[in-house]
Amino acid sequence: MLTLARHGAPTDLPPLLIVHGLFGSARNWGAIAKRLSDSREVIAVDMRNHANSFWNDTHDYPTMAADLAEVIEAEGHPMDVLGHSMGGKASMLLALTRPDLVNRLVVADIAPVAYGHSQTHLIAAMRGLDLSGLDSRAEADRRLAQSVENPQVRAFLLQSLDLRADPPRWRLNLDALERQMDLITGWPDVSGLAPYEGPVLFLSGAESDYVRAEARPVIRALFPKARMARIPGAGHWLHAEKPREFEAALRVFLN
Repeated sequence: MLTLARHGAPTDLPPLLIVHGLFGSARNWGAIAKRLSDSREVIAVDMRNHANSFWNDTHDYPTMAADLAEVIEAEGHPMDVLGHSMGGKASMLLALTRPDLVNRLVVADIAPVAYGHSQTHLIAAMRGLDLSGLDSRAEADRRLAQSVENPQVRAFLLQSLDLRADPPRWRLNLDALERQMDLITGWPDVSGLAPYEGPVLFLSGAESDYVRAEARPVIRALFPKARMARIPGAGHWLHAEKPREFEAALRVFLN
C-alpha cells in the first residue's frame, strides 16, 4: 500500500486525503495538511514511484486510482479527496470508478483531458545532476541551475533528493516515470463510466493554462455538480504560490 503521512485526529468531519502531483510527495503538502488538521484528520499519500512509497513498472491512472481506493478502504469509510495535477487525474478517476469512496472532490489545476506537453526534460535534468560529493541543498541547487532555470521548479524537484543517502539519490523511479510519461500527461478512456454525481471543486491558478475553456464541457459531462474557481496570481503550483488563499478556498468548499 502507499506510504501515508497523518495529521490531526478524527472528528465529525470526514477525513481529507491529499494526493500530490508528478515529482511531488506527501511532504510537499505538510504545511497545508497540518493547518487543515485543526478541524479534521488529514492523510497525505506518497504515490507509487514517488518518495517513500513502492516502486513499480506500471504508472497509469487506473492503477493509481486503485492505489487510492485501497487506502480509503483500509481507513474503513469514505473520505474527502484533494488531488493536484497528476494526483488530480488519479483522484478524478477514483471518483468515477469508486464513487462510494469519495464524499467531496477537489481537483487542483488539472482537467480530465490529455495534454500535449511532456516533463521528460525535468527527468533528464535530474538524471544529469552530478551527485558526486554533494552535501548541501544549496550546492545541489547551484548544479541543477545549469539545466533548470526556474528557481521554484528547482526547489520543488530538490525536495525529492535524498542527501542523507550515501551516495545521494533521487526518491523517484525516474525510469518508470519516463517510460510512462505519455500515460501521465494523457487521460484514459472513461466513456463507459457514469458521471460522478458528488460535489466537485475545480480550483485553478489564474496564471496557469492547465484548465482551458475548451475543457469545461468535458468537466461538466463527467462531473455535473462541478464548481470552478481561480486563485489570482497563482500558477500551476497554486498551493505553494498562494497557500493561504488555497487553504481558504478549500475550507469554504469542504466545510
